[in-house]
Parts: sequence; structure tokens; C-alpha cells
Amino acid sequence: MGSTRPSHRPRRLLGVLAATAAAFAFFSSTTTTAGADPASAAVAQAATTRTTAQAAAAQPLSTSTPVVFVHGYTGSASNWVTAMSVFRANGWSSSNLFAYEYNSYGNNITNAQGLASYVNTVKARTGASKVAIVNHSMGGLVSQYYLKVLGGNTSVSHLASIAGANHGTTYAGACLIYTTCQQMYPGSSFISQISSGDETPGSTKYATWYSACDGIIIPYTSTRLDGATNNNVACQTHIGYLTDTVVLGQIARFVAS
Repeated sequence: MGSTRPSHRPRRLLGVLAATAAAFAFFSSTTTTAGADPASAAVAQAATTRTTAQAAAAQPLSTSTPVVFVHGYTGSASNWVTAMSVFRANGWSSSNLFAYEYNSYGNNITNAQGLASYVNTVKARTGASKVAIVNHSMGGLVSQYYLKVLGGNTSVSHLASIAGANHGTTYAGACLIYTTCQQMYPGSSFISQISSGDETPGSTKYATWYSACDGIIIPYTSTRLDGATNNNVACQTHIGYLTDTVVLGQIARFVAS
């Protein structure tokens, strides 16, 4: 019998299996990277978004901006006692909290000019390039005239209007013997001047707080400003805002943003 040559089939079969396994591994790796399972990708994206949001939330808020509070009709600096305590609790120094007082029975143009001078004094005293303004009621008219007509928006980083009479209130009909009330009545030339065109000029951040339970700003939506973040409070009275620590806390965080 002639000699028999050993068969190479098992070796060849092992080689084919190894090559197939390597190709499968490469294909699986490529598929995982380039065409990942949608559910897994969504989970990964959600985790990334959550991490980004947590990082943003962890960033410290700025409480170094001086705040100028502007009272309403017949008001005074004493209206802001609770607000100032809330701002201090949120990180502000007392030396950066100021209350501007004006003549409730005079002329809101003069009052706005006085606010302009007051802001310049605050900037000089604190060394700040801008201040934040928090107003209440008729203080909205004084503030809006300052920011829009007198160009004060370049000196104001944030404007928070609490129940501001920004588009007037029919309640002012009870005191029309005074110029300020005439200016505060809907449709007055003063209201037209501050509401025509851009109601939120410049790079200032604007926000308002208003409520159907106000009772003094009629209609209560008068406070809203086009271009602002307008916050509808479930139910708060006009004067109640001044001691509402929840709303005042929201305002402090807005100013710090």
C-alpha cells in the first residue's frame, strides 16, 4: 500500500472559525459605536443632560450687584424691610441694598430723574458698573421711565417689577388731583410714552410678578411687560407682596441670575 498524507481539514476549519469570530467581533464593536441601541443612547444622553444641569445649578449666584428698591404710591423705604431681610438671607450684604424715596404727589418724570441721580450715587459708592432695580406699584412707572426714556437701561442689570402699574390702573381715578395719579391712569400720555415700542429695552433682564387677587392694579395684567419673564402669582394682594417671602425669594434669585 502506498503512504497516506495527513489530512489538513481540521486545521483549515479552525482557521475559518477564528477568522469568522474576529470579523464578528469587529462588526459588533463598530455597530456599538456607530449605531448604538436607541434606548441606550437615550439613557446616556439623559445622564449627560442631568450632569450638565447639575453643574449649572451648582454655579454660585451673583449677590454682589447693588439693589435699588423703588416704592409705590404713598410708600417709603420702610416698605422694603422684609425684602431686604430676604435678600440678606440670599447672600447680599446690607451695604449693597438701597431704597430710593420720591414724592408720591409730584411728577413721575421728576421722580425718574431723581432715580437716575440716585443710581449714579449708588454706583459711585459701591464701585459697581450696574445695579438691579426692584419696584412696586407706581414705582414701575418711575423705573420704566428711567430705563426707557432716560436711557437708564445701560446702568441696570435686572429689573423686577412687583405689581407694577406699568400700563396704568383705573384705581388711580380715585386720586386724579395729583399729577402722579393722572400719569398712572390707563391711556395717559405718560403711559403711552413708556409702553410704545420696545417695553424692555437694552440688555437688562426684565421680570414681573402679578396676580388676579391684586385689587389695586386694574386690570391686574397691566403689570406684564412685552419681552419680560412675566410671573402669574396664584393669589396675592397688592400690599401682601411686600411681606411675601416666597415671591421675594424668587425675586432675589432672579436678580442673582
